[in-house]
Amino acid sequence: MGHPEPPYQQQPAAPGTPPTSGPPLPPQPGYGQPPVPPPGYGPPPGSPPGYPQQPGQAAQPGYPGQSGYPQQPGYPQQPEHGQQPGYPTQPGYPQQPEHGQQPGYPPAGYGQPAAAPGYGQPAQPYPGHPQPPPPAKGRRTGLIIALVGGGLALVLLAACGIGGFLWYQQREDGADMSALVNYRETTPEALSPDHTDGLITYPMSPPAGGPHYVRWQNCNGDVYPAPITNGNAVHSLEHGAVWITYRLELSTPEVEKLAERVTGQEYMMLSPYPGQTPRISLQAWGYQLAVESPDDPAIDEFIRRYRITASLEPGAPCGGGITSTAR
Repeated sequence: MGHPEPPYQQQPAAPGTPPTSGPPLPPQPGYGQPPVPPPGYGPPPGSPPGYPQQPGQAAQPGYPGQSGYPQQPGYPQQPEHGQQPGYPTQPGYPQQPEHGQQPGYPPAGYGQPAAAPGYGQPAQPYPGHPQPPPPAKGRRTGLIIALVGGGLALVLLAACGIGGFLWYQQREDGADMSALVNYRETTPEALSPDHTDGLITYPMSPPAGGPHYVRWQNCNGDVYPAPITNGNAVHSLEHGAVWITYRLELSTPEVEKLAERVTGQEYMMLSPYPGQTPRISLQAWGYQLAVESPDDPAIDEFIRRYRITASLEPGAPCGGGITSTAR
């Protein structure tokens, strides 16, 4: 047999909602009556959420007044429009009315560039930005001095070059080279470089090139007191030597002046040559010059031009040759 069901208890209606029908029910155990707000407190019972404050009713402490109603004591006036305090103006938006410039922000339009298009320099620097120093006057002065100094240096170099050229020309012009014979142009067939061991005849005296013996005469500044063999001397010319010859009747002081130009000089040699026509003769391979005095500047000019440079065998030695004379 089952348990008897408890008697049905009617649930109380929601506060503020009148019963649908029937007489009022007595209070049920465990359910209290809803508190009744004091007069003037809030909206009427049963009002939906968001119900506005009734006119003439004072706002309760802890609740701000609703929009459109008098300001309640203790609450600041809410701005209806404009910039909120503590927030800077957003770019592209004008300053809101009733608010001043925000602290820490420059005024609108401050520091914008006003230079010509393409130049890109601001018309007014940002506050606190260091100004560039003005150009120093000493720089311009230094540049002018440098330019003037460079111009003077170029002038001096040009003057030195011209002076050196004129000195060179004067030195060469002071030597009369009109007696120079160039056998390389006049009789090149006489300058055969063949080696031979027989009797050799030359079309010029002393010889200035042509067939010669296998051994060369030593020509490292050698001064020979007696004549040397032609065939050996010509071989020295082929190596690039300058051979100075003189007539036997030349005085001792004159011979000594010639020896001063030869002694200790590579590719140089000096010897007497009986029977030559000029008092002094100079030979290089293919070139010959006759002079009358050991003081003639043409002697030095001939040596400068043809010593070593007239060689048919550049680099061939002058040492290691024959040192004996023909007698």
